[in-house]
Amino acid sequence: MLYAIISDDVKDSLALRKANRPAHLKRLEALKSQGRLKLAGPHPSIDSDDPGPSGFSGSLVVAEFSSLAEAEEWASQDPYQVAGVYQQVTVKPFKYVLP
Repeated sequence: MLYAIISDDVKDSLALRKANRPAHLKRLEALKSQGRLKLAGPHPSIDSDDPGPSGFSGSLVVAEFSSLAEAEEWASQDPYQVAGVYQQVTVKPFKYVLP
């Protein structure tokens, strides 16, 4: 089943994000190579593809896991979560409908 992992950043998280981005992307690439990653990306803090020093307010990952518990465990090990980039992470079942 698909799960949405919705993460909210701590204030002024940009430096922490940059420091932990390679490890974060490596885990996402692993899901992608397994055919389990459907989409992933950050939420810019401002209405721009490149928010510059404004940074990001959080992230969204939609991926396939065997259970909610597995998705929550995966999310808890995210380098951004471990490093303190995220102040809150919500994991929910997700039903893909369109397109």
